[in-house]
Amino acid sequence: MNTTSTTQQLNQRLFSIDILRGFVMVIMILDHVRETFFLHYQMIVPIDIASTDTILIICRFLAHICAPTFIFLTGLSAYLYMQKVQSKKETSWFLFTRGLFLIFLELTFVNFAWTFEFPMEKLYLQVIWAIGFSMIFLSILIYLPKKILFIVAIIIVFGHNLLDSVHFEKDSIFYIPWAVLHERTWIEFSQDFKLRTSYPILPWIGVISLGFIAGEWFNKNVNFQTRKNYLIKTTLILLSSFIVIRFINVYGDTPYINYDSISNTILSFINVSKYPPSLLFILLTLGICTFLLMLFEKYQNLKSISWLKNFGAAPMFFYLLHLYFLKFLYLSAVAIYGLNQGQYFGLSQTWQMPLLSILFAFILYFPTKWYANLKQKRRDIKWLKYL
Repeated sequence: MNTTSTTQQLNQRLFSIDILRGFVMVIMILDHVRETFFLHYQMIVPIDIASTDTILIICRFLAHICAPTFIFLTGLSAYLYMQKVQSKKETSWFLFTRGLFLIFLELTFVNFAWTFEFPMEKLYLQVIWAIGFSMIFLSILIYLPKKILFIVAIIIVFGHNLLDSVHFEKDSIFYIPWAVLHERTWIEFSQDFKLRTSYPILPWIGVISLGFIAGEWFNKNVNFQTRKNYLIKTTLILLSSFIVIRFINVYGDTPYINYDSISNTILSFINVSKYPPSLLFILLTLGICTFLLMLFEKYQNLKSISWLKNFGAAPMFFYLLHLYFLKFLYLSAVAIYGLNQGQYFGLSQTWQMPLLSILFAFILYFPTKWYANLKQKRRDIKWLKYL
């Protein structure tokens, strides 16, 4: 009876994690629908609040939650994997090999899904790249004592904005490693081939490390109430830190602007920088992440949200599937209607964005559920766990 109870507790904990991951993946569709069918609505980075459509701003803000949640949960799941196999060495090897696999996917199938060019002249090093590299770094960092790892993570998260003014010339030997670590820029290898470091990885190493540390809250000997208290306290610390530092308005991000309109001022207040993720970006989004995780822990058995776990149980399968699905729809629309928005095919009304996202999530739910069930049933097929 005790064994059954423990198994049920483990499944419940994993359900809440999968539900949260699934939730942000549905939000991710919203942003990728924008990048597929609404590119004619140009969004300057950082966002110009005064001149940008409000629906676009809200959709973009919601999308901000995705990457930090993915990477935080990757660290958390790595801790649970270590508890399962009871071996740091095996966990380290899994993190290292899966990290390499994700980098391979980013450089091949993911980039091809965005550009549909072969050979590719431009490669964009985005979120899958960042997750992969973060996992490789975590494969080393897990050998540190937890207190030291926590200190390292805090120093990275709170201190990396001190490095914003550091830049290197393109002919410097430090240019490429610095571009990978902390500066969003182009790495040009020739006139015909270059890389875009869309997701500099240094801050994400701090985020995945914090996720690994938080994994201890999901140990089988930690009850729901204790875990809930940890998550509530963490949420309050993160969000209150965000508010205080943002009000001071001197560190952690580009200063917000006081507009004549209160709504624009509020939007400016939460308009934080993602490339690379600023201190304030991390505090705000991880605060939302831990709050949602607490909610999904409490309400994970509700049918209205429990279906999300099927997205979260097969994240890479869904990620690749939705990219190629969107590209297929886009190319089909171009073939039928042509380029109706300058160099793009696009839809004219921004309110269509959330409606399409809901429709596409519904369509993609069924193949993703099938694959999630296949992973669960066929644990003997080891490569399935990589998608």
